[in-house]
Amino acid sequence: MPSEMLMKIFSYLDAVSLLCVGCVNKHFYHLASDNGIWLKIYSSCFHPKRTIWKMKSEQTETVSLGSAALHDRKPGYWKKEYIFKQIAAVKTRVMRLVKPIDPYTGLPCKNKEAMKASGLNWIIVLKDKNGREHIMEKAKLSFKDTSVTILWYSTNWPCLDILSTLKLFGVMPLLPDQSRAPSKNGPRRRSLIAEYHLANLTESGVAVGADKLVQLFSLNPGLLVGLWKEKNEIAFVMVSLHYHQLLERSTLGSATVQYALPPNKPVLDDVDPEYGLHDYSLHLDMHGGSCTYLCGTFKSLFCRKGDIENGYLRLTVVSLKDNTKHLPLIGTVGLSWETDVFKGNVKGCYVMDVTLLDETGKPFWCFSAPVSMELSSKASSLYDYMGHIYTTDYVDSEGKVCVEMVWLEETKEYLIVNLVLYISTKKVNNWYGTNY
Repeated sequence: MPSEMLMKIFSYLDAVSLLCVGCVNKHFYHLASDNGIWLKIYSSCFHPKRTIWKMKSEQTETVSLGSAALHDRKPGYWKKEYIFKQIAAVKTRVMRLVKPIDPYTGLPCKNKEAMKASGLNWIIVLKDKNGREHIMEKAKLSFKDTSVTILWYSTNWPCLDILSTLKLFGVMPLLPDQSRAPSKNGPRRRSLIAEYHLANLTESGVAVGADKLVQLFSLNPGLLVGLWKEKNEIAFVMVSLHYHQLLERSTLGSATVQYALPPNKPVLDDVDPEYGLHDYSLHLDMHGGSCTYLCGTFKSLFCRKGDIENGYLRLTVVSLKDNTKHLPLIGTVGLSWETDVFKGNVKGCYVMDVTLLDETGKPFWCFSAPVSMELSSKASSLYDYMGHIYTTDYVDSEGKVCVEMVWLEETKEYLIVNLVLYISTKKVNNWYGTNY
């Protein structure tokens, strides 16, 4: 087909369609980068302006840009200008949304709205041992106060035995369109968030629970893989992502390199002898899909110097001895899952979201991870509570969380009687410039 006819056809396309057409071949790329077509798109969106000088005053007015705007520019100039301005407009809109901060969580109040404005979504890429990639797009999102849980399910999962890695990406359309859902066929940017090794999953992963149909295995950070019991194949994949710097991690990395968080610059304090040991605040969420079992904020947490041992600061949130602060969990604790055909709930499993703030209200240690309740061998030593004791433990490189609960048979509920955070002294020293 002659170039003139192709150009006529291309002139009726929108910006996203033009970018897609430009990927067909080199000839289409040059035609789809035509300044005349892109200037028309640019003008309809941004209304180019130029300054007209008069004797008495300076006046700026919108004028039609003619042949000078086309011939004085390099090929593809208006295409680049349009893309850069669209990206800048989206960035401005997102920055405006994330500016207000929630005083309880230390996180932006409108994280969900900001993600929607940017067109952000998440995909997983499964790579087999032959190097072939399997991309899973279909996902169900569940937004909570401090995290988002993403569930992928399909009837076309590749065989688990041939898989080597799973990569989690944030994906954002190059040109977000608020009026319609992002197209998976349009130009998008990928940002690598995490990579997991699936070889020998049942041995390397942590078994966190099971029901009649599936068995759950977790991998740090925040990944949960559900396997069919009978076939030992993938039923679904779930990941929990904490909001802290999630937008940056989901958009500012590349397809091969994760976004590197900026290092914290410690503010030294020579006056306070226990600097970095007090005035922590904790926002804790425990949920299992659609149900929230606990959502609370705990302030003025501290650790005495004498309580630092084995490289950890001990922050007691709920004490075994103070029964006035013991907390009930609302509802039957379990983690909900679903596929195209089945639904289920794994009892004793849930997602824990921890947001620990420093004395200035800045996020200090944040994570969202699937955890499980384990029946303890010891009997309750509390006079007020007679029932089985369950524990939940979480560990990563920056700290530990230990939860102790009692099952109350009469009221059919769990009661948190002990909740302690252990923070790595290395983390504290790097943050505050101290030497504990």
